Amino acid sequence: MNLQEILYLIEYICWLLACIAVAYPLIYSIASLGTKKSHYPKARKQHRFAILFPAYKEDVVILSVIQSFLKQDYPKELYNIIVISDHMQDGTNESLSQLPITLLKVDYPNSSKAKALNFAMKQFDRNQFDIVVILDADNITEPNFLQEINNVFDSGVQAIQAHRTAKNRNTEIAVLDGLSEEVNNSIFRRGHVRLGVSSALIGSGMAFNYQWFYDNVKNLSTAGEDKELEILLLKQGIFIEYLDDVLVYDEKTQGEKGFYNQRRRWLATQFAQWKTVFRDLPHSILSGNVDYCDKLIQWMLPPRLILFGGIIVMGCIMQIVDWPLALKWWGLFFIMGITLCLAIPDRLVDDQFKKSINKLPLLFLMMVINLFRMKGMNKKFVRTEKNGTSTI
Repeated sequence: MNLQEILYLIEYICWLLACIAVAYPLIYSIASLGTKKSHYPKARKQHRFAILFPAYKEDVVILSVIQSFLKQDYPKELYNIIVISDHMQDGTNESLSQLPITLLKVDYPNSSKAKALNFAMKQFDRNQFDIVVILDADNITEPNFLQEINNVFDSGVQAIQAHRTAKNRNTEIAVLDGLSEEVNNSIFRRGHVRLGVSSALIGSGMAFNYQWFYDNVKNLSTAGEDKELEILLLKQGIFIEYLDDVLVYDEKTQGEKGFYNQRRRWLATQFAQWKTVFRDLPHSILSGNVDYCDKLIQWMLPPRLILFGGIIVMGCIMQIVDWPLALKWWGLFFIMGITLCLAIPDRLVDDQFKKSINKLPLLFLMMVINLFRMKGMNKKFVRTEKNGTSTI
């Protein structure tokens, strides 16, 4: 086999791998179509909630968020808002202390959400609550949020991911960030649960059986605590439900720097899971743990923006080298485009979306650069700057 044949073989193998990476989101995008809602009966019992708000330097947003959450249409004596204040100003802590919440103060030299959650659990007893909810310091919920979560848990569900969605679209980056989250909701959450596969977690808007979380939170140690929680849940055979109509409004990244740092951490977290993939995948297949197998395969896939850009680059290269071979790459490009069209909610395809498209080449380059700057990022807490935007 000469050098040219070897290169053609490598190109074909790359195309086959790209086919798998394109087929996976396509299947779940198709499954996500329609407006099927989850129907849970009204709860027979009102459970006790622990609401955790890890807050690292969140002085701009935390007060308004907590004041908003206090308006829940749920008995006040049955939920305890717990703010874990890390490196926040004395004035902010003083204002928080005047509210009917539990304020915990920490001052870690190397802060992380995992450390904050562990610290909070150590302050309470194992049987003090029934359900724990984890929210980010910028998350806003509807007044019926706790009641909806309560209904689902009363039906026997042990782990929930609510529908996190953008509360701001004030910059082109924020528009694309919110769009990306909704695509993930379609593919990795709505599409999954409709095919009977566990939803992916996203870091906030999550709820768990309190005793389970109390026993397992000590296993969280990285900046990808949502991925660690997924591993723990799926290994134990606990299904993760997705509530498409229970919204959690989240402030999206507004600038290129914030997008770069955020994706850099996400990439590092994903690649850090590869050791777990290679270790656990064979056993999961043999044991028939479908949910965990799906999760491990999902972590092997390249990030969507890199996959999309990579297909374009390979198509252009083969167009020059041997144009008939480029046709199969352009076919993948077309299928990937259809997949994204299926996954993007119609309400987001507006003038703001059209204006933001010109940022995609820049974001692709930033993601490629991130591939070479991931060392140690899965151990660091990367805070996204907040402007207190509230465009709901």
